[in-house]
Order: sequence, then C-alpha cells, then structure tokens
Amino acid sequence: MGTILYTHADSFGHDPGRMHPEHPARLKAVLTALSAEEFNGLERREAPKATVDQISRAHPRDYVEAILEAVPESGERSIDGDTVMSPGTGEAILRSSGAVCAAVDAVLGGEAQNAFCAMRPPGHHAEPRTPMGFCFFNQIAVGAEHARAAHGLRRVAIVDFDVHHGNGTQAIFEADGGVFYASTHQAPLFPGTGHQSERGVGNIVNVPLPPMSGSEQFRAAITEIISPALIEFQPELLMISAGFDAHIDDPLASLCLTEEDFSWVTEELMRVADLVCDGKIVSTLEGGYDLEALAESTAAHVRSLMSAG
Repeated sequence: MGTILYTHADSFGHDPGRMHPEHPARLKAVLTALSAEEFNGLERREAPKATVDQISRAHPRDYVEAILEAVPESGERSIDGDTVMSPGTGEAILRSSGAVCAAVDAVLGGEAQNAFCAMRPPGHHAEPRTPMGFCFFNQIAVGAEHARAAHGLRRVAIVDFDVHHGNGTQAIFEADGGVFYASTHQAPLFPGTGHQSERGVGNIVNVPLPPMSGSEQFRAAITEIISPALIEFQPELLMISAGFDAHIDDPLASLCLTEEDFSWVTEELMRVADLVCDGKIVSTLEGGYDLEALAESTAAHVRSLMSAG
C-alpha cells in the first residue's frame, strides 16, 4: 500500500523570526531531501485544515479559539520566550493537526501502510491549556483522539524520540488508559518533565537518557523497555512523534545519535507495529534544528517507512 507524505505550503507561513531555531528553512530542508529520486514512490498529498471540533478533542475549545484569535494581523506576538506567532501561524497550526488527522484516515482506511507528516511548527510540548516550546496545538494528540472518535479505536500508542520530553502529550493522556505514551529524551533538559516515576495510570513510559548518550543507550531503551511495553499494550495504531534533535550535530541538546539510529528505530517500531496493528503507523515531524542533520535523519526515517511490505 505504500507511504503517504502530507505537507502544505502554509507551513512556511509560520515565521517566529530569523534568529529563531524553529524557522521555515527546517521544512525546506526536509522537503528538499524528500524530493530525491529515491522518494519518487511516495504518494504526496496536501494537508487539509483541521476543524476546531477535531482540535478540541485534545484541547479545551476555549483554548483553541483563544489561540486562533491571538494570531497577529502583522508583526510578531510572543506567547512566551520561545513561542512566537506571526500572521501565518493560524493556517500553519490548523494544517499541522489536519495533516495528522488525514494521515490517520488514510492509514486506517487502508489507503496506505503508513504516513509521514512533514509539517511545522511541532506540537508535542503543547499542554491542554498551555502553548510552549515552539508548540501551539498538539497535533499527535489531536490525531490520536481522531483515531478514537472517527474510527472507533480503543487503544492508540504514541512513541516520541524527540530529544525533549513531550510534556504536552503526556499531560493530555496521563489519566487516559486508552492511549499509551512512551518517550526517550535527554535529561536534564527542557522542559524538565519525563522522569521514570511519571507513569500516568500505567500508560506512560519515560526513559530519560543522560547527556552524551549514544546509539547503545538509545537502542537499549527501545528494545528493552519501550518495545516490550508496546507489545503488552497491543495498540490498534502506532503513532510517532519524530523529532530528530537527538542527532549528534543538533545545537539544542547533547545526545549523540546519527541518521542510522533513526533508520534503526523506525524499523524497530515497524517490527512491533507488524506484530500488534498490521503495521499501521502515522508519524509526524517534531524537532530537529541542524538543517543538514534534520534532512538526512528525516530521509532515513521515511526511507525506512517506505520499505514496509
């Protein structure tokens, strides 16, 4: 069935400033890498806009409306020191959530084996009522809720290998046993959450890694802790918060992974998905702030997704 790539030009319209690490050139680097001949087999689709109703499954409606109303008509609006809006932010964040919902529809509808959403800004730091860490709406959470509401799924799993803990995703689901959330991340590091003791209702698995950890520690975390927990949970859909800022060249953290590690973890998660949910995977871009490392790592991830079947 193949792999679908969702993206949209509106993602370039979110511009937090020339010196901000989460700038539009990130997406340009990703899409340039995915334009290589080896990716001709991707089915490319434009991301639709999510509806307020869809986003309000993961965030309170008044929060969703307040964020959209806060988008400036000109200039920039700082939500906090890291999280900045521009006039194009509203369209970008609606399409980021819409991409994940559309990817869920396509994969669960049998149109593709898996899908990757090349969108920005990222989302996994957005808590139910708090935008932070470059994030406004938590699109992976919106997609998980869409899978349950629109397709009747009872168990959805999210694996997050961004170098920063997905505090927002955890906060949304920590009291909800129908969604499993697992994260590898550097600790200590922003946002300061993700301790092993944070277990939710038995549905949260955090594996913090100390600075300078590399392939050996990362792969052990996946194979010894996260993969067995995923198999025990038996999800009907596996979703991935694919952040590539654990790369050794990334300027915002101090882990030592390479693109080979991102290829490996993708294939390991595909192996687990084959066992528990017929290989159904939806992945979405989170962090990654060295442009070359981001491009190469995303290409490795998508290359592995395309090898399914």
